[in-house]
Amino acid sequence: MPNTLPIPTIPAPTAAELDLLRILWQHGPSDARAVHEALLFERTDASYATVLRQLQVMHGKGLLSRDESRRPQRYAAVEAQEKLQTSLLKDLIGKVFSGSGKALVLTALREHVSDAECADIEKILRAKQTGKGAGDDGKKS
Repeated sequence: MPNTLPIPTIPAPTAAELDLLRILWQHGPSDARAVHEALLFERTDASYATVLRQLQVMHGKGLLSRDESRRPQRYAAVEAQEKLQTSLLKDLIGKVFSGSGKALVLTALREHVSDAECADIEKILRAKQTGKGAGDDGKKS
């Protein structure tokens, strides 16, 4: 019997953790002060101490890596944005839409998509049907 260790899973981030992850994805590895300053544009009530503590908690949960070789320490997201979004979306589809991606898309189209976004989606679907690719980067999905 092979000796295999289970692959550790990263817990799903909370809404507050997603705010900090989004900042780190946008700005790259950053120290707590830089993350706090970026967050202030959205949440003026955010304190530096709270942001620092949240980054430390996220590091402990495995959501962030921390470069301790320099001061101030810099934090970075462990998962790429697209990979985490895909994982969260799969979980959402399974739990909320009974595994139906179609139900998710139809709900989104009915409630949360602007006319301009609808036009972009139509272009992507037409390109996919004709086999020309489905993204802005020309790659097939």
